[in-house]
Amino acid sequence: MGSFAGAVVAFLQQYYEQDITFVLVEPHVANCYYESFKKNTDQFVTVGGEMQTIMAGLACGEPNPQAWQILKAFIKISISCEEEIAATGMRVLGNPLATDTRIIAGESGAAPFGCFYEIMTNEQYKELKHALHLNEQAKVLFINTEGDTDKESYREIVWHGKYANQ
Repeated sequence: MGSFAGAVVAFLQQYYEQDITFVLVEPHVANCYYESFKKNTDQFVTVGGEMQTIMAGLACGEPNPQAWQILKAFIKISISCEEEIAATGMRVLGNPLATDTRIIAGESGAAPFGCFYEIMTNEQYKELKHALHLNEQAKVLFINTEGDTDKESYREIVWHGKYANQ
């Protein structure tokens, strides 16, 4: 878990040679990086148990040791998110406003955007929004790692509102 994120972070940090705020998002039931950062030691944490999550591509529970070395050095914020957040990301990306491009994103790929949407629209996260310097001048990059890999599940979430915020 985290190999792709580690590679992207290492590349961007080296290429841009400037302070970049990296945010890591993972499902609440498989939040090994989140728990590792919370522990605040050099050792990573393995999360066990049933990892029933719609973000199946992120349901591993154990950090890649090489990725852990990179990510612990550069991740500024780690977020453990619920199913509803990923589902919101899927719906918003798939139903853009005005001339924005429609993006078909699966659950794991949409989770970071769902978190961003929640931070930007929910007053409860005002302090986090401020800490991340999310304003009109902010430049935000998302990397979507999947499309609708499970067409039936995608339709249930996007069309029928499965995992909608209550």
